[in-house]
Amino acid sequence: MTALYDLTDDSVVVVIGTGAGGGVLANELAQKGVSVVALEAGDRHLPEDFINDEWDSFTQLAWLDPRTTSGDWRVAKDFSGLPAWIVKSVGGTTQHWAGASLRFQEHEWKAKTNYGDVQGANLLDWPIDSAEMDPWYTKAEDKLGVTRTGDRPGLPGNNNYKVFEKGAKALGYEEVHTGRMAINSDENRARSMCQQTGFCFQGCKWGAKWSAGYVDIPEGEATGNLEVRSKAHVARILHDDSGKVTGVEYYDADGNLQMQKARIVCVAGNSFESPRMLLNSASEMFPDGLANSSGQVGRNYMRHMTGSVYAVFDQPVKMWRGTTMAGIIQDESRHDPSRGFVGGYELETLGLGLPFMAAFLDPGGWGREFTTALDSYENMAGMWIVGEDMPQETNRVTLNMDVKDQFGIPVVNVHFDDHPNDIAMRNHAYQQGMAVYDAVGATRTFPTPPYPSTHNLGTNRMSDDPRDGVVNKWGQTHDIANLFISDGSQFTTGAAENPTLTIVALAIRQADHIATEIAAGSL
Repeated sequence: MTALYDLTDDSVVVVIGTGAGGGVLANELAQKGVSVVALEAGDRHLPEDFINDEWDSFTQLAWLDPRTTSGDWRVAKDFSGLPAWIVKSVGGTTQHWAGASLRFQEHEWKAKTNYGDVQGANLLDWPIDSAEMDPWYTKAEDKLGVTRTGDRPGLPGNNNYKVFEKGAKALGYEEVHTGRMAINSDENRARSMCQQTGFCFQGCKWGAKWSAGYVDIPEGEATGNLEVRSKAHVARILHDDSGKVTGVEYYDADGNLQMQKARIVCVAGNSFESPRMLLNSASEMFPDGLANSSGQVGRNYMRHMTGSVYAVFDQPVKMWRGTTMAGIIQDESRHDPSRGFVGGYELETLGLGLPFMAAFLDPGGWGREFTTALDSYENMAGMWIVGEDMPQETNRVTLNMDVKDQFGIPVVNVHFDDHPNDIAMRNHAYQQGMAVYDAVGATRTFPTPPYPSTHNLGTNRMSDDPRDGVVNKWGQTHDIANLFISDGSQFTTGAAENPTLTIVALAIRQADHIATEIAAGSL
């Protein structure tokens, strides 16, 4: 693509990453007439490029650069090089996400106030609340075309959902439906309608599911104000003697080091790569990394409390048919400490194809228990558990100076220990998930351990007090006025809900703030 902006143009906003945060921010700024250069480490993949095959698609889209892990979490044992399943592509992880788009509940914005002191947890209230976020959530739902919001109907339920719903209703659950999904459920929209192909995690070949990669990025480019540079791997962010950031060094598609000057830099590389960039940008003025006067960069990593429950029935279910995750039970997402934990969780349908089912059911396992489960694959129904995990200072992303990526840059080590609250919540969710299937005559139920999820949260958290976090209520770093964080790493706490809708709403709001400040001459 022809370059719109010179490397020496210091009037541009540089956005690093093009996912739910960066891709939306770049488009929203471009729509407002702001000049934007978006740097994306991955290549460009449009719906026609997606592969309806789990392993081939994984190789095409997943971020497979080296990473290391430590801690007592199951992922460190079974998937040590893959702490989270995130995407390296224009559009980021919105290429492969399921589409679940849920608002935070009111109590989740103020976890410290509502949950009290939880031993070992580094809880903090967000500096924003549901009333402030309400209009931005509505804008996000309209952008994404979220079902069951506005005038958009819900998706139809597949067999996996019907089994799930019948069991849920038998237990007395009331908040049960096919979810609020960023997937078109009717013909009356700009994008095509969901065809129920079932490869949602492999990129939607119909374009029915929203992705920043084929919705927001082309929209932004059409304004003439956005230039996207793919295969642009950021090395570090530069600053001047006054401490203001001045530009970004990155390796281009040919492996050459380039430097793009910038008026403002917005970091949206997810909760691993964003703190990694700040830490790798350490200098004499900022010896601990950029925006890290609090020492909080990289800390308070959250990934959601996760796990799965699968069940076998006498009759075929064929859970792989239809939308991968269109089904939810929300009754357990309330805050009710009488269950033995603070915060809550969602139960969501999840139909994996056979290759992933084999890989995730019992990583590295074999033997009769494992093979008989796979023998029953056609008769299986499945669900995923997603709940609020506790931020802990010791759960953190640090630089591993002994392991370098293909450009010689230190990679991240992701350290995570489950908090006792996470374990109590997971055990409760396993029991309830199994009870849902037992209520409809399952012949066998089995909870499965957490596998790499895509919900990377925290590590550059939002705080009122600069000593408690990295950014203020606008995602602007406390230390450097023209450096912003624009992704899920700014989450103060994780809530029980899938995070993408909140990331998008925050990005729309941040774009509005940045454009206003630019117009006022204060940025």
